[in-house]
Amino acid sequence: MLWQGDHLRLLDQRRLPFEETYIDCRSAGDVAAAIRDLAVRGAPAIGIAAAWGVVLAARQDPAHLDAAFAELRAARPTAVNLMWALDRMAGVRADGADAFAREAQAIQDEDLAANRHMGKLGASLLGHGAGVLTHCNTGSLATAGFGTALGVIRAGYSDGSIARVFAGETRPWLQGARLTMWELLRDGIPAHLIADSAAAHLMKAGDVQWVVVGADRIAANGDTANKIGTYQIAIAARHHGVKFMVVAPSSTIDMSTPDGTAIEIELRSPEEMLSFGGQPTVVAGAKAWNPVFDVTPASLIDVIVTERGIVEKPDAARMKALFGASPVKASTG
Repeated sequence: MLWQGDHLRLLDQRRLPFEETYIDCRSAGDVAAAIRDLAVRGAPAIGIAAAWGVVLAARQDPAHLDAAFAELRAARPTAVNLMWALDRMAGVRADGADAFAREAQAIQDEDLAANRHMGKLGASLLGHGAGVLTHCNTGSLATAGFGTALGVIRAGYSDGSIARVFAGETRPWLQGARLTMWELLRDGIPAHLIADSAAAHLMKAGDVQWVVVGADRIAANGDTANKIGTYQIAIAARHHGVKFMVVAPSSTIDMSTPDGTAIEIELRSPEEMLSFGGQPTVVAGAKAWNPVFDVTPASLIDVIVTERGIVEKPDAARMKALFGASPVKASTG
């Protein structure tokens, strides 16, 4: 995303990989719609976009700033980064519109620095010549740049820690197929796309030693909400002796949420399951259930990597030791 001085320019991720089309957001409402409609997605990225949405609201209609905050906050419910970024913006409200712009830029800059640091930390755990499976998209498109889980893959491929990369297609929006493969191939990282349902078979074949994924919210005990399908991959990984790594900035840690049962799971329109590209894929009259996240219990996670450090075998005590007992209010980047 690019701040243009008077508007926010977003790469429309719905049109990738075949069209690189940009959306110019000129109001907080435009930003909220882009988040809600998945033109911009990925937990850190929607937080950054929302921060710039506050800047637009403060400059255009300061009398209705509360309404802008509320609209942005309601755009998507599961990713805590959205709420975290808006809380940071609210914290500088008394300092005026210029302070909003400085804070939004700081949020974006800190995220990029955090991603690069997490990439090094995560890659250091992989060993040498590992096979890695990732799910959804956690790269530059989902962050300020470099990526969370995909940042680990970038760093790991660069230093020889990773020899093989597999990406699940990630139904129903195909973020893995459309976005992760696009990013990997642009970086010259050879990768294979698999059907989501092929993950366990791939592990059984011995081609994968690590699953590396991002997160949209991590509870105080280490339970992790991520793109739907992550939970079943974690179960398969444990059964096959494959290590499971979650990579996310500290802004994704929600110490006010005790465990995964308290995380709100976003349900989206059934139409996303019943059609693709505007064309029906099932018989008329069919129904669908479309949760877009699930929660992986901490007991299935081997390590959580953040820019603040690494939590091995996460539980409430280990999370508290690194992040404290109260909600994290700022990323140290």
